[in-house]
Amino acid sequence: MSGSALIYDKEMTRYKLLWTDPVCEIETPERLMVSYEALKSKGLEQRCESFPIREATEEEILLAHSKEYLEAVKQTPHLSLEELRTFTQQYSDVYFHPNIYHCAKMAVGATIQLVDNVMTGKVRNGMALVRPPGHHSQRNAANGFCVFNNVAIAAVHAKNHYNLSRILIVDWDIHHGQGVQYCFEEDPSVLYFSWHRYEHRSFWPYLAESDFDGVGKGKGAGFNINLPWNKVGMTNSDYLYAFFQVLLPVAYEGHMCASPEIFGHLTHLLMSLAKGRLCVVLEGGYNMSSLAQSVCQTVQTLLGDPTPVLASVGSPCHSALESVQNVRAVHQNYWNCFKHIGEQELLCVRSLSFLHFPQGLHDRASVMQAVLCLLLPMAYEFDPGLVVQVLGKCNSKQEVPIWAQLTSLLQGLAQGKTLALLQVSTDMMVNATGASLSGSPGPSLGPLGTPLAENMEALEAQRQRLKSQWGLLLKTGVSSIFNDFAKP
Repeated sequence: MSGSALIYDKEMTRYKLLWTDPVCEIETPERLMVSYEALKSKGLEQRCESFPIREATEEEILLAHSKEYLEAVKQTPHLSLEELRTFTQQYSDVYFHPNIYHCAKMAVGATIQLVDNVMTGKVRNGMALVRPPGHHSQRNAANGFCVFNNVAIAAVHAKNHYNLSRILIVDWDIHHGQGVQYCFEEDPSVLYFSWHRYEHRSFWPYLAESDFDGVGKGKGAGFNINLPWNKVGMTNSDYLYAFFQVLLPVAYEGHMCASPEIFGHLTHLLMSLAKGRLCVVLEGGYNMSSLAQSVCQTVQTLLGDPTPVLASVGSPCHSALESVQNVRAVHQNYWNCFKHIGEQELLCVRSLSFLHFPQGLHDRASVMQAVLCLLLPMAYEFDPGLVVQVLGKCNSKQEVPIWAQLTSLLQGLAQGKTLALLQVSTDMMVNATGASLSGSPGPSLGPLGTPLAENMEALEAQRQRLKSQWGLLLKTGVSSIFNDFAKP
């Protein structure tokens, strides 16, 4: 299994807005065309594996939509302009075109095809450029430029065809993907993570369930994680802080100031999961220049190129701290990595050599907390020109997957310039290190369990000693407000 797929077809650009609508006028064919041309101009398209695209079948569309809704959309190719406008008015912030049904089936088919190619081992990972987008569409409704829910359909397809028991969907669109949330909010086999502009419910789609306390329902409670941004201008530091403090700990057990380079780093951090089986689907993005750059950075990372240097990583803003703490507090009932939360919450350590766990390093959950929430934030803020990893004696086989994961994660720094020094080691450790350095996914960590309270206290002591020197070690005290709400 090697290589990266790029799924694209010009057919999906063959519809556009046919009347004046100031809300919908930003959704244009050029969004896809600019991204694809940027990939070609940088020579990235030629380095990817390409596959022909097919339309999704009706049976596949019905995995996430009702028969009534599908039948309604099927009529749109035969409607007049006035009939299309009337049909559109029953939905919110969307438009229809005689060719949109065909394009929507192509978008779903492209997403499913990407999943199939990754799951069957034809490629390691890949990206699909699709249009129309999908994450706002719901079982019975088009919404927010979206007709069929491409990612939701592909996730259900993956569950059914490949017997998957756990699927992670990471949605970093500026808008909340409420359609994906509604589809899986009672399903514990799909973990949906969305960070989105919210501004205390004053930003579209203006939904109460887009806030941090939208955690899912029934058996799916805890498997929907919303991280709402309540101010504009969130930076690379805020996005990294959220990744380290919320998404990565869980995964191992629009008017924003994020640079295109950050998407390469976020993609790299996800590539250590699920044996590297990562499917990226481009749906949104309306600033042509930054969209094209972000797509190129993401594909370069998927191909294994060094991640770019990030400028100005420092302290997250207070609003980001507050949002992250709210999410961690409300989810502590559902995730072991958030169990020890409150006034003595751990955040970061300087390096594993500084750890003095009362219960020893055999507590893998605590070690991974240190890596994901403590070591990585400081490493990104330090922005080294070279990463040197030193391993002394390997005491057990359990240390191999942790070392391999650490090796893989740290390659996002220093443009991949990493030196691993194994002083006393085993064949298993050498092989795992070599695989990680060459870009292969590391061995699975398996179930981590709950971090030991004594070790969490030791990590907090390290954070207290270091927080004055490192911006990404800061925390807000607001989590105590939610302690009573979040207690079992």
